[in-house]
Amino acid sequence: MGINISEIVKFQELEMTALMGRTIVIDAYNWTYQFLSTIRDRFTGEPLRDSKGNTTSHLSGLFYRTAKILEAGITPVYVWDGKPPDLKLAEIERRVAGREAAKELWKEAVKKGDVEKIKLYAQQAVRLTKDMVEEAKKLLTYMGISWIQAPSEGEAQCSHMCRKGQAWATASQDFDSLAFGSPRLIRNLSITGKRKLPRKEQYINVKPEMLVLEDALKELGINQDQLILLGILVGTDYNTGGIKGIGPKKALDLVKKEKTFENVMKAVEARWEHESDPMKIFEFFKNPPAEDGEIKKEKLQPDKLIELMVEEHEFGQERTQKVIDRLSGAAESQKQTGLAKFLG
Repeated sequence: MGINISEIVKFQELEMTALMGRTIVIDAYNWTYQFLSTIRDRFTGEPLRDSKGNTTSHLSGLFYRTAKILEAGITPVYVWDGKPPDLKLAEIERRVAGREAAKELWKEAVKKGDVEKIKLYAQQAVRLTKDMVEEAKKLLTYMGISWIQAPSEGEAQCSHMCRKGQAWATASQDFDSLAFGSPRLIRNLSITGKRKLPRKEQYINVKPEMLVLEDALKELGINQDQLILLGILVGTDYNTGGIKGIGPKKALDLVKKEKTFENVMKAVEARWEHESDPMKIFEFFKNPPAEDGEIKKEKLQPDKLIELMVEEHEFGQERTQKVIDRLSGAAESQKQTGLAKFLG
C-alpha cells in the first residue's frame, strides 16, 4: 500500500520513447502483484492457470510486459523484497487478515454473479507465494533480464541504486521510493495502453508518468526530511492509516509550519495511536538496509524459455516463440546502440 500523496504532487506524462537508453529499476513485488490482480477471468475472478492448477498470471504479465519494455530501448532491472523490517509486521498481519476476508466476499460475489464485486474481491485476495517469486526470477533469468535481491525493502534498494547512478529511475505505482530518496519515480510503466474505468463502459489511454524528486520538493516547499514526516502523518507500511483526520494537504501544511521532526511529533503526540515509534520509522526511511554491488548481466536462453513457458506451463508455442524473437531483436538492438555510443 505505502504512502499516498497523489493529491499534492504532479506527474509529467511521458511517451515510452522518452525512456529509451535508460536503466530503470523496478519494484518487482509491486509489479507482480499487479499482474496477479489484473490478469484474471472476468466472470470468476480466477487467475490464469495451467492444466495442473498452477497460477501463471504473474508469468504472463512479466513475460509480455518486459518484452515490450525491452523493445522500447529500456533496460529493466527487477528488485525483489528481502526480509521485512519488524516495523512492518503489523501491516503484514493486517494484509493477511484482509486477504482472508476478501476470499469469503469473493465466493459470495461469484454465487451472486456480481461481476464488479468479483473483480474487486478477487484482487483484494491476491497472494504472492515464495514459489511464484522463485519462478518469476527464473523466468527473468531465462529472458536475459537482470534482477537483484534486496536485503529488506525493494524500493529502498531501488532508491539506493538510483542515487549511486546505477539506474536512472525507480518504476513503481507506490510513492515510498520518494521517501527513500529515489531521484525519479515512474508510474504506469507496467500498465501502459488502454484501461477500462471501474464500473463504466469507458476506456482511457494510460501512459508512463514521471515525478522528479528535486522538482517535487521545490514545488511543495519542503525538504527530504519533511517529505518523510509528511509520509508518516498520512500513513506508511509501518504506521498504517497515519494520523486520523490528517490527509496529504493538512500534513503538508503541518510540516511546513512545524518544520522539524520534534515539533511535528509534538503537535500530533496526543493523536498517535500506533505501537511503532515514529522516530524509528523516520530513521528507517533515512537509512534503510541497502547493498552495493554490480548489476549481473544475463543472457537470453530461448530453450529454457520454451521449456518453462510452453512445456511446463502450457503457454502457446507460436506466441511464445514470437516473444523470444522480439527479445532477441531487442537485445541485438541494445548491443548496437551501446557500441555506437562507445565508438561515437
